[in-house]
Amino acid sequence: MANFGNADLAQGAPEPARIHSLTIEGFRSLRSIQNLNLPDLAVLIGANGAGKSTLIRFFEMLSWMFKSKSLQEFVLRHGGGDDQFFMGARKTPRIHAELCIKTEKGENDYRFDLAHISAGDTVMVMNEAYRFSPVGHSGKAKWQEIGAVGKESSLLEQKDKTARTIANLLRQCSTYQFHDTSINAAIHHRWDIADSFRLRSDGGNLAAILLNLRQTDRQRYELIVRQIARVLPAFKDFVLEEEAGKVLLRWVGRQSDKVFGSHLTSDGSLRLFCLLTLLNLPPDRLPDVMFFDEPELGLHPHAMTLVAEMFKRLSKKRQIFIATQSPYLVDCFELENIIIASADHGETTLRNLPREQYQEWLADEYQLSDIWLKQAVGETG
Repeated sequence: MANFGNADLAQGAPEPARIHSLTIEGFRSLRSIQNLNLPDLAVLIGANGAGKSTLIRFFEMLSWMFKSKSLQEFVLRHGGGDDQFFMGARKTPRIHAELCIKTEKGENDYRFDLAHISAGDTVMVMNEAYRFSPVGHSGKAKWQEIGAVGKESSLLEQKDKTARTIANLLRQCSTYQFHDTSINAAIHHRWDIADSFRLRSDGGNLAAILLNLRQTDRQRYELIVRQIARVLPAFKDFVLEEEAGKVLLRWVGRQSDKVFGSHLTSDGSLRLFCLLTLLNLPPDRLPDVMFFDEPELGLHPHAMTLVAEMFKRLSKKRQIFIATQSPYLVDCFELENIIIASADHGETTLRNLPREQYQEWLADEYQLSDIWLKQAVGETG
């Protein structure tokens, strides 16, 4: 399979910043997650209601906090302040979080608390602090406390490089969910061709992205077309025609000259179009941290294998989180990639799978999904 690995992952480029570990206490179903290790490519596996999406919502909240200082808008859109606390603010009066972000030069740590404000059902940001511990430093550096307390984070107001590094990474946490292919979904609409740099989280501007690639990066565009055809043999090419500054998603098959609109395209095919286009964009057109919520929906197993390989390649340049229920997709990855989510009485636990603990299972040729499915019904390793 042709790819842009060598060109996109340029030699000598600095290692990207990564979210290395995470502690969350009191956010929704995450009552107490302590020092969870986050690999470059994390695959969150768990049953319905286990809490996979809760971790994604936490990072969405951070993105809102630092993208436009809109924490309160996030809270309002997601049920109000009380709903953000484990079992409500009466039971859990504080949300506490700590993150470690690693760069080539060292570790950037950030911590904060959220408290509930009954008036208006909002939240207050308290006890913010950050620090930088350079490589080779003995122990951790001293926390730099931010004295301000308010409805929005004050980290953006700090002028030093550590604060900027933390805020710049967290504001780029982006979630992609291509589930909505209903009659009113954005992907069916004509789209402004100027909105063609980054693919939107719902894939609405896919036609504009593809048109831009065809005009400016023909080789990459043709690679996407070939990859789609590998999974959908009836697919030949996209039909992308600008009209009054807008473009509509259409395609033509190999069997005839009939042009198919998005409304005549299966849900799985539309999601495949979005995924393969996104995963083939050059890194500078992608956010630093990418979350995918059940990307396997509607995909044939062959397509899952192709997408999994693309996730692996992209994770060398961007940090990726995948939430899935698909044993087939899980088996495409390594033990070190897996984080298992489970729930008990409304509380989510998240845990890594240490290789030394499960090596005997792997030696007996168990698949990763076997380990998860057996433990899901009560067996232990």
